[in-house]
Amino acid sequence: MLRDYYARVPISDALAAERTLLAAERPLLAYVRTAFAMVVVGLSGSQFLEDPLLVTIGYIFSALSAVVLSVGVLRFIQSRRATHQVLDRHSQKPS
Repeated sequence: MLRDYYARVPISDALAAERTLLAAERPLLAYVRTAFAMVVVGLSGSQFLEDPLLVTIGYIFSALSAVVLSVGVLRFIQSRRATHQVLDRHSQKPS
């Protein structure tokens, strides 16, 4: 799909778009890392602690990790879509 964009835009713009897409992946990986850490903390806390309040907090952390991951994926999709829109607008301009 990106090759279609790259065929229509100058190489400098295509490389800038590629850098932008790669830059959008870094926050996604940070969201994934945070969600994974929340699952680990939540599940280990709920398994190894005996206080009912702390066990509940552990399960809440585990559930919130899905929310964190969803937000990260949505933001990545929005960023990728915005980059593609800029490429589309730029490729439609007369040279």
